[in-house]
Amino acid sequence: MTPQLISAVLAICMPMLAVALPALDDALPPTVAAALAQAGLPEDALAAVALPLTTRWARPWRLRASRAMAPGSTMKLVTTVVALDRLGPNHRGRTDLLAAGPIEGEVLAGDLVLQGGADPDLDLPALWQMLYTLRQRGVGMIAGDLVLDRTLFRPARIDVGLPPFDESPQSPYNMVPDALMLGGNLMQLSLSSDASSVRARLVPPLDGVEVDAAAMTLSTSDCTDWDDGWQPPVVEALPAARFRIGLRGGFPRGCQAERALQLLDRNVIAERQVRAVWASLGGTWQRPPGGVRESATPSHATPVASHRSRPWGEVLRGMNKQSDNAHTRLLFLQLGLAAMAQDVATPTLELAQREVGRWFDERHIDRTGLVVENGSGLSRSERISPLTLARMLEAAHAGPHAPELLMSLPVAGVDGTMRRRLKGTAAEGWARLKTGTLKDVTALAGYVRDTRGDTWAVVAMVNHEQAARGRAALDAWIEWVASSGARWR
Repeated sequence: MTPQLISAVLAICMPMLAVALPALDDALPPTVAAALAQAGLPEDALAAVALPLTTRWARPWRLRASRAMAPGSTMKLVTTVVALDRLGPNHRGRTDLLAAGPIEGEVLAGDLVLQGGADPDLDLPALWQMLYTLRQRGVGMIAGDLVLDRTLFRPARIDVGLPPFDESPQSPYNMVPDALMLGGNLMQLSLSSDASSVRARLVPPLDGVEVDAAAMTLSTSDCTDWDDGWQPPVVEALPAARFRIGLRGGFPRGCQAERALQLLDRNVIAERQVRAVWASLGGTWQRPPGGVRESATPSHATPVASHRSRPWGEVLRGMNKQSDNAHTRLLFLQLGLAAMAQDVATPTLELAQREVGRWFDERHIDRTGLVVENGSGLSRSERISPLTLARMLEAAHAGPHAPELLMSLPVAGVDGTMRRRLKGTAAEGWARLKTGTLKDVTALAGYVRDTRGDTWAVVAMVNHEQAARGRAALDAWIEWVASSGARWR
């Protein structure tokens, strides 16, 4: 047999051999074992896998790779990959502004309708542009109510009755999305202080909503740590559809900060924001604050203006680099939209979950132990094995949307949630990794280019009550892979 023929046979057989090898655990690299020991974590808290993607001279490296684990935000990769395949990177959300009544001179003699179409970019400037179009048509007064159409998904408000995920329900990461996410369904709070007091205001100011910072105390903390003394505000409902937000806790002297909060019902926030923007354009409302209701768009409503989001292929960059839960959950829900036409009873969330399962089955990827709740990783029940996630990354790397996926992932030592990690290592600037952090969970998943120029799909997860201590061990493992440590020589 000639050397050329031997090489050809090996090239064919090596991948087959790698797949056929029993899924035995490999030895834990000494640097990783040392990092786990220093953190006081048992070795069996870690499960990991590295799959070679661009070399035939290596085999998969595995450690408890088939164990179903809580993934944290690495679950966002599942939503990202399936959505890129099913919806495509050019998929967009949209918002429509409609008039549910005739325009009589300067008066809209009916309701104003804001119809949600899963638009991730619906902010106050976009709202201003739509209302400006209405103003340009000569309308100066709105005689009816504001109607908010959130009916794209079923049910329209999955947040209603849902227990809080943790002790910070007002925080943006806990926002449960719906089809109409005006300003992320959040209020923007601006804080500032001098040597004697703390001041607070809403941006923009909202009619009938006051902010009281009198109970806040001044501290000597550094401005970068201003939220160390933050306490959940107290919301008081007042007569005539008014509200008082009482701020509590400490705030450093001579500092400024901003925080987005979900403190009032999203319908109240949306109505007051629409009123604020409309007033800035010189428009008026015949009825006082509180004239808002949630329903489907009336059949007689006529379009006034619309807003289209960026393609989701672009939105993914911020979503994954900053680990945006609300945007991920909004994208996940859209996976169930196609099936709603044939299934008129099943909730959209469940249809999206089924679509994820079908994606894995179509590619013959074993999904034993897979549990997908909302697709963001902000869940106590979501589970996936490192091997299942790595096989997904392997399939995605060979697919047509690999560039969009890679573009969206944080780069080690450079940006996103990885900007401070793995600096000065072989992974810096090359590894693209989604982080995952929850109570009892720390994880990394993505792609690593080793020093020989070959690419690996990597997934590593630590599940333990002290999982936060395992971050150094995960970084050590990624550095080991990047230094060609996982290569089968």
